[in-house]
Amino acid sequence: MSATSDKAEEFFDRYAAALLARDEKAIGKMYAVPSLILFPGTSIPVTDARQTEQFFASSWSQYEGVDTVDRQLVIMAEAPSSLWVDVTWIYGGKAQERFCYQLVPGSDGYQIAVLTPMAQGEAI
Repeated sequence: MSATSDKAEEFFDRYAAALLARDEKAIGKMYAVPSLILFPGTSIPVTDARQTEQFFASSWSQYEGVDTVDRQLVIMAEAPSSLWVDVTWIYGGKAQERFCYQLVPGSDGYQIAVLTPMAQGEAI
């Protein structure tokens, strides 16, 4: 593995652990401020870590019963100050969610600057 891949793996290890712990404060710190969440037909500018914390706090019920998660990472592109990673999240025995994360350097390692949902099963 390259140093970039190792750093991405480490970031998503921490991210998965925070998700499984239902720790919205830890997740809030993993998003850059400002950041951007892009959903079909909706762009959500994140201007405060509390927005991220509140979003995740309100969504824990949809992951009830999920206590393990796996993922497949594909580094899509790298620039001097950005990394784009295609992540498929696997839980309940199958691929459930897929996102493109644009990561940027933060004070404690990578942070998510842009999050974009991806269609399941598409090849890069």
